[in-house]
Amino acid sequence: AQSSSALSPEQEIENRQSILNYGDQLADYLRKGLADNWSQVRLAASWATRSFLVTLGDNEAKEQFYPKLLPPMCLNRYYVAAGVRIYSQENWKIITGNDGKRLVEKFIKETVEFYVSQTKADNHAVREAACECIAELGIKVSPDAVRPHVGVLLEAMIECFKDEGWPVRDAACLACGNFVQCFPEECRASLDTLYELFFNNLCDNIPSVRQGAATSLANVVKTYGSEAVEFVTEKAKEKLKAVEKQENADDRFSGLEKGAGLFGVIKRQRDNDIELHSNQTMYSCGSLAPKMGRGGCSNSHFKRPSQPWEITDGCIYLVAELSKLQTTQEQMKFLIPLMAETTKHRHYSQYLQLYESLCKQLPVVAKGLGKRNFKTYIEAFMDPIFHSLTSENALTSTAAVECVQELAKFIGPSILRGRVELYNPSYLAILDNHLHH
Repeated sequence: AQSSSALSPEQEIENRQSILNYGDQLADYLRKGLADNWSQVRLAASWATRSFLVTLGDNEAKEQFYPKLLPPMCLNRYYVAAGVRIYSQENWKIITGNDGKRLVEKFIKETVEFYVSQTKADNHAVREAACECIAELGIKVSPDAVRPHVGVLLEAMIECFKDEGWPVRDAACLACGNFVQCFPEECRASLDTLYELFFNNLCDNIPSVRQGAATSLANVVKTYGSEAVEFVTEKAKEKLKAVEKQENADDRFSGLEKGAGLFGVIKRQRDNDIELHSNQTMYSCGSLAPKMGRGGCSNSHFKRPSQPWEITDGCIYLVAELSKLQTTQEQMKFLIPLMAETTKHRHYSQYLQLYESLCKQLPVVAKGLGKRNFKTYIEAFMDPIFHSLTSENALTSTAAVECVQELAKFIGPSILRGRVELYNPSYLAILDNHLHH
């Protein structure tokens, strides 16, 4: 076949007319390909869609096919497979130029219908991408264009909160948090349901899901002010204490006699404990996201119940997010001491994971409270910080090193050193070792 550059103007017109004659049929097949379950098919359909639309040339000719093609093109910019995602982002720029936002607003009905349909897809990666796209509608598109569709979008995201795949739950949570900020009045009727779902995610067994829920709850407080402050902070106070109920997993093996050489036996028994290896996350081939079913199934086979320490861990993220808000500064007087209290429990094997979260969030809390206010609480966190600094757990010790370096920058190295010396002079050598790296 002749390349398009070798065609005469008359042939180009004839070529375009041939494509237009079969345009609707072609667009239907391209749309199916762009939404196919296989990444390779999506990528091939993306190539074909670019050729199809570029060949049509002028915007008027292209726009008649946009209701079918724009929504899947838009969604694929967030698809999990990197090849599809990157090519789709380039495609979007080439096809829409600087007009993408206007085109989405023009075809908002078709876009919303497609996104909602994709939240019900069998492929968990598609459901995740759909939630991210819905969040984008709330942030980037004109509120007046999206407002008539908020109800149906919110309903779709609430369903995704029940998804067995944690990336989908996380994306739905963040999307709902964005929608609450952008459409407070429209979301008010669903607030009780959203609170329950946000707090469920805050207690999730996946750390990034807990972190996303903390961000979304802070958005709720930021949006609704005093009416949300009391409810959220009371829940935080209650859930920060959950770690007190944490059982030590090793208690199941405490009936063994103690003595030389038995540590290895206990460790092997714990490592071979069926509870540690049952109902754990399953992963899809070619994706770091789990292989899970969509929402609406009350009998989740893949999500284990949260442990008490994970509930407390989620609340540490929440306190850090709330510390940034002016409306919650009074509540910090109660929440920060409770957060410090959680670190006194070291009777369970995962306490260093909670310490890691604490070390990551303390600089956030410090900046949220301001130097003067934070300095009144710093001594309460000395023991967990220095315990973490000397820990053999690489993630925890790294988080602790970054924590003391950030705090030293924020309140001043000499002030931090002076506080440490007053609290426990034996910690000074450890501090100096890490501050002078």
